[in-house]
Amino acid sequence: MKIADEKVVSIIYTLTVDGEVRDHTTVENPLEFIFGLGYLLPKFEANLLDKEPGDKFAFVLSAEDGYGKYDPQAIVELPKNIFEIDGKIREDLLVVGNSIPMMTRDGRVMPGKVVELLEQTVKMDFNHELAGKDLNFTGEVIAVRDATDKELTEGLHGERAAQGCSGDCSSCGSGCH
Repeated sequence: MKIADEKVVSIIYTLTVDGEVRDHTTVENPLEFIFGLGYLLPKFEANLLDKEPGDKFAFVLSAEDGYGKYDPQAIVELPKNIFEIDGKIREDLLVVGNSIPMMTRDGRVMPGKVVELLEQTVKMDFNHELAGKDLNFTGEVIAVRDATDKELTEGLHGERAAQGCSGDCSSCGSGCH
């Protein structure tokens, strides 16, 4: 069976960025997703379309097709007082390099990385950690099958209901692979 919309796809892959392995899956723990529902980057899925179990793949997603260009405007200074709990600033959170989930005005969770601590503010970077990077994928298709009606409604493991995913990676909060 070929990979197409509404098929459950299992793959193993290795993601290399700047010559360093950043992520990988194994036959024992493959990446499994429903094709065409927006769980993964669109160009990632496009590179898998029509492949069958046993097919190997190797492709590069440019930064633009991956997590976007690095945006200097995504580095913002926030007042330290927003990190207060019960009137005390959480100094244990405010460590350079620490990733802190923050909430946008519309209620979405967005991870930010602490890049600098100033006297009254915290400088945070809201770029995806792979923004501005080319993504090199190699792997193999392990299995392809029809998705059940329940899987199409609820996701493979209930992730659509649990995360409120609207079919757009940026709205899932799943980090999308």
